[in-house]
Amino acid sequence: MRAVKSRDTTPELIVRALLRRFAPFYRLHRKDLIGNPDIAYVGRKRAIFVHGCFWHGHECARGARMPKANADYWRAKIERNRARDAANAEKLRTAGWRALTVWECELKDLEALEARLREFLQS
Repeated sequence: MRAVKSRDTTPELIVRALLRRFAPFYRLHRKDLIGNPDIAYVGRKRAIFVHGCFWHGHECARGARMPKANADYWRAKIERNRARDAANAEKLRTAGWRALTVWECELKDLEALEARLREFLQS
């Protein structure tokens, strides 16, 4: 697991490339914010998390697949990730921030993702 990156992943780079077109002034991996969001617009109080479907237990085909080896470990780990993500989103909401989660599988339709990002940043 040492080889698994937590920042500057391919899905994150794709989202950042989309955002550079219409909202380029973002901050990366702000440790002073709750949950350390991948992308943050501090002035707008907007946080964007880019999640891998497997690692964060998404409901898609890739996220629902469980490894056969050491299944108890992986099930517990993914559940901890989901609980932490939900707690961080709630803490951000109570602090006055709006958070958006972009899932890895959503990158298949970049036009829809761009529209979703635009709507999130303009609201």
